[in-house]
Amino acid sequence: MRCPFCGSFDTQVKDSRPADDGGAIRRRRVCTDCGGRFTTFERVQLKELMVVKRSGRRVPFDRDKLARSIEIALRKRPIDRDRVERLINGIVRELESQSEGEVTSEGIGALVMERLRRLDQVAYVRFASVYKNFNAAEEFGDILRELGHEEVSGETAEDGG
Repeated sequence: MRCPFCGSFDTQVKDSRPADDGGAIRRRRVCTDCGGRFTTFERVQLKELMVVKRSGRRVPFDRDKLARSIEIALRKRPIDRDRVERLINGIVRELESQSEGEVTSEGIGALVMERLRRLDQVAYVRFASVYKNFNAAEEFGDILRELGHEEVSGETAEDGG
């Protein structure tokens, strides 16, 4: 593991412990060259995923980018951090299990929207406004009416939506 401070490859693990309900290992490391201390996380990766962008370009799947976009949608919402981590892990596992190594950016966005819709409707609307590139207030109204219709028809987030 390369030291983020000096770039040396000579680092030592000082402490390891489970993280994310056993889904990852947290390691505290120290650089033997500069003495810098840092933390790394190891996660199981079932397969190497490539994301096919709308332009046709292929890029490696970035779990951290997925997590950041979900966390932005959930900012200041009363959702427990463990539930967010389980949501992210579930999305990643589903992407890894349903694809042959490639997944479209549209597929990722649709899956995130589906999961956020069940978890938190405010976060769902926030994510949808960016994902669907809302340009007018009417588009917010459309999605809110759609959510309101679900509540009236008896479908709720607890029902699985």
